[in-house]
Amino acid sequence: MHGQRAASVAVLLSTRNGARFLPAQLDSLLCQTYTDWRLHWRDDGSDDATPALMEAFAHRVGASRVVTHPGGRLGVTESFLTLLRTADTDIMAFADQDDVWLPEKLARGVAALGAVPAEVPALYCARQVLVECGLHRLGLSHKLRRPPGFPTALTQNIATGCTVMLNQAAARLVAGSRAPPSTLHDWWCYLVVAAAGGRLIMDETPVVLYRQHPGNLVGAPRSLTRRAVAAMRRGPGVFMAVLRHHVAGLQAQPHLLCPEAARAL
Repeated sequence: MHGQRAASVAVLLSTRNGARFLPAQLDSLLCQTYTDWRLHWRDDGSDDATPALMEAFAHRVGASRVVTHPGGRLGVTESFLTLLRTADTDIMAFADQDDVWLPEKLARGVAALGAVPAEVPALYCARQVLVECGLHRLGLSHKLRRPPGFPTALTQNIATGCTVMLNQAAARLVAGSRAPPSTLHDWWCYLVVAAAGGRLIMDETPVVLYRQHPGNLVGAPRSLTRRAVAAMRRGPGVFMAVLRHHVAGLQAQPHLLCPEAARAL
């Protein structure tokens, strides 16, 4: 894909009051076996020590490896997509402030995406080791029961944001789109790449310690029973509202759709 040149990776990190867990995540970046990365980050309205921790990290690793983008409250989806639209590298990798990356995380994603022709939009994601606040293991995220793709992407997101990596073709596709206000950045990336007929790569090897704690925006239920109970408690209204927003968002941007996805919608 890139000849003999190593692919450049932009790690995209949106922070908000992440001081408690952020140091472990930043340390895990420095332990990556794949080292051709640069961290792009913005703060989404923290009132704790998060900005100071990020400034200290930039000083520690050198300003050339950390790009600070203007902060301000945008919400998680728009904050990540703002970073995606600003960075321009071979591969983009989303990072959450409260996880810990395993050393081969970037290397596995780079290798998988590197096998895809550059003109084909591609999204890589992977399973996770679920851990509690102190990083004690709880189990593994679920295996896929059916292949990822469209239109099944409308009903369930299988691309957990802390594992998602996009090649340049996919990143440009998502960056040029408008996400519905009710969606999350990872689900929208999955939807857009799937609807475009792009390549979806699910790595069965866990690459992240996915911390489960009360402050999780989403989290990962550890059993199908818990997932079903949570869905029943939410009721069908939430699911149907998100589904309608996704369908409307894609229909309003027909240039994103391959012929098969357009027919399915």
